Amino acid sequence: MAHVTPEDCVACGRCVEYCPAGAVRLGQKLCTKNGPVKYPKHALPDTNKWGEDKWDYNYRDTNRINCYDTGTAPCKTACPAHIAVQGYLKKAAQGKYTEALALIKKENPFPAVCGAICNRRCEDACTRGTIDQAVAIDEVKKFIAAQDLKAETRYIPPIIKPSVNDEPWAEKVAIIGAGPAGMSCAFYLAEKGYKPTVFEKEQRPGGMLMNGIPSFRLEKDVVEAEIDILKQMGVEFRCGVEVGKDITLDQLRKEGYKAFYIAIGCQGGRKVGIPGEDAEGVKTGVDFLRAVNLDENSSKLSGNTVVVGGGNVAVDVARAASRCGSAKVEMFCLESRDIMPAAKDEVAEAEHEGITVNCGWGPKEVVVENGKVKAIVFKKCLSVFDADHKFAPKYDENDTKTVECENVLLSVGQSIVWGDLLAGSKVELGRGNGAVADSFTYQTAEPDIFVGGDVYTGPKFAIDAIAAGKQGAESIHRFVQPHCTLTIGRNRRQFIELDKKNIVVDSYDNSSRQIPGTDSSISEKSFRDNRVTFTEEQVKAETARCLGCGASVVDPNKCIGCGVCTTKCAFDAIKLSRELPQCSKMVCSEDKVKSLLPYMMKRGVKILFSKKDN
Repeated sequence: MAHVTPEDCVACGRCVEYCPAGAVRLGQKLCTKNGPVKYPKHALPDTNKWGEDKWDYNYRDTNRINCYDTGTAPCKTACPAHIAVQGYLKKAAQGKYTEALALIKKENPFPAVCGAICNRRCEDACTRGTIDQAVAIDEVKKFIAAQDLKAETRYIPPIIKPSVNDEPWAEKVAIIGAGPAGMSCAFYLAEKGYKPTVFEKEQRPGGMLMNGIPSFRLEKDVVEAEIDILKQMGVEFRCGVEVGKDITLDQLRKEGYKAFYIAIGCQGGRKVGIPGEDAEGVKTGVDFLRAVNLDENSSKLSGNTVVVGGGNVAVDVARAASRCGSAKVEMFCLESRDIMPAAKDEVAEAEHEGITVNCGWGPKEVVVENGKVKAIVFKKCLSVFDADHKFAPKYDENDTKTVECENVLLSVGQSIVWGDLLAGSKVELGRGNGAVADSFTYQTAEPDIFVGGDVYTGPKFAIDAIAAGKQGAESIHRFVQPHCTLTIGRNRRQFIELDKKNIVVDSYDNSSRQIPGTDSSISEKSFRDNRVTFTEEQVKAETARCLGCGASVVDPNKCIGCGVCTTKCAFDAIKLSRELPQCSKMVCSEDKVKSLLPYMMKRGVKILFSKKDN
């Protein structure tokens, strides 16, 4: 029977994923205010009368449940990719950085990218944050992922060989869009033994990572290093090819492609529908950032610039405009400061660079003179959402503000540009012109077409797209292989956060959160990223702050003693022990009745008395 040593376990979930009997689930290591959590055990036929009421008809779908209802580590739960945060923090604490990187890449093939731009939902959920400050998880990940930036230290996962002659799977898969979702799908397909082809209409892969995020937040060599790993794994990139224009889906089918993963993202901008927005000097923020990322030196701005929008993209647009020569940059958004969608630290960085943030104003019209922008008029926003929290802004049309400027950059959302990609297909489009697909498998009405990332969810974060890409790879793998189902026996990746209000933390490392430095040799108005990675000493100090919330829990009534879990644990936290030696007793077939009769009598007595106790 398998037993977990809680102090060694990090709730990475590998044992849960591989247990054929569903005997292991994630739980918590921390005690509640009422003592340790008591986990339920599966009923056994030796103490219960067994019948159809005890059967689980959906066993293949319900057997593998990731965690108990009482919850597990909040960091793993909150992360869209459900990365084993607790696990890689422990590996980093031990100085095993390659093993830490390998653990991260089980769920996220682009840790260096996320180390620079992740919105850190794991830190928002971190239990340590209820005591003082959350563990600086993202900074530790950034340190670990720095190995990927050098060819000699990067981690390339081993390819699963599908045949004894080392040949890859023969089935051809086309991925359309080389953004985070598409490249994540390609990574996990390559890891499974496929040779996927990624079609990208731009001249370089990377999608919005390369064309939508300025270098002062995400250096291009970081993205290129992660892409090089995909190439080493056998992924083929065909850039400068727009599917639907240069080649069609039907033509690709004739070339032998069996499945398609569409992840073209939201690469278009949006305007707001006000007078004057077509004047010279008005651009969408997406178009402006694309121009900046393609050539930082050719996107010069003169005069004053107004950025309309209050999200992270709007902050990037404002900071990029400041670097492109604007004399003054101001941001205007509908939301009040407390509900402004942009991350607080990014807004603080923008204000530190001299950008003014004006909350509670919506655009009314652009004042035009001789075809060019002269000013923009704003009206006071009274509320952004209605009683049902639906977007329904209300304004005071008489309370206005006119801001003179030469440039207006509209960063109020993004749009999907389909072109002729779906011409002749059965794929349906829904809200926001996004693709309609099954929420679990991402399969569309066209059976061989799967979708993921922003093209399905609308604009979200890179880690959301990365998580979707892995699930897309799983669906495609099942789809192209004969006699497979997209759903049966599949891990549904559902996790529950433990109740942080009902825990007792007796002792912990009381050191304060480590703060990353900046490179003083890089100007604040440079397009270079001046943020410095943690030192090794900072990593040691920061990882010691982790409370180690989660742990795996074995149900002894379901464990079959196969030992698969022990082969998957990288922390030697789960071991087998012999609990029921009598079960190994061999009986001749001729004596089976003699052996069974005593057991049957004992079982009957147990069931009888268990009814009386109840």
